[in-house]
Amino acid sequence: MDKIDNLDRKILSILSKNARIPFKDVAAECGVSRAAIHQRVQHLIQGGVIVGSGFEVNPKSVGYSTCTYVGLNLERGSMYKDVVKQLLDIPEIVECHYTTGPYTMLLKVYACDNEQLMDLLNNKMQMIPGVVSTETLISLDQSIKREIPVHMEEKNEE
Repeated sequence: MDKIDNLDRKILSILSKNARIPFKDVAAECGVSRAAIHQRVQHLIQGGVIVGSGFEVNPKSVGYSTCTYVGLNLERGSMYKDVVKQLLDIPEIVECHYTTGPYTMLLKVYACDNEQLMDLLNNKMQMIPGVVSTETLISLDQSIKREIPVHMEEKNEE
């Protein structure tokens, strides 16, 4: 995508705080027409700046009371793509990152309870060819969850 300008940044900043805000309110805050906002947002979506949309479901409200992070080690890092294909079959895995540090991969996993978590670990993740070990960290509380801040570009004074 072409470089984004300050109007795009302002739109992103507003939408990242409230994705359901009407375009007419975004337009009023930005001092432009609703059509301009609509056109800019479509351009940001097509350019891959805005990714995803929709509602976020609270995992606890649908029975997933245990949130965990699983550090997973592979025999060889080159096995990553094959292992990811297998992990995609486990719907309780909501994020997967290829990482540096003590783990080859870091997974975010939801389970209904510790019994289901143990089943996911022992009978699903650890059974994938190439998985050498797992280490599980249980999240006791999520204190911060937010979108990345969108900063306005500063003009260089000459």
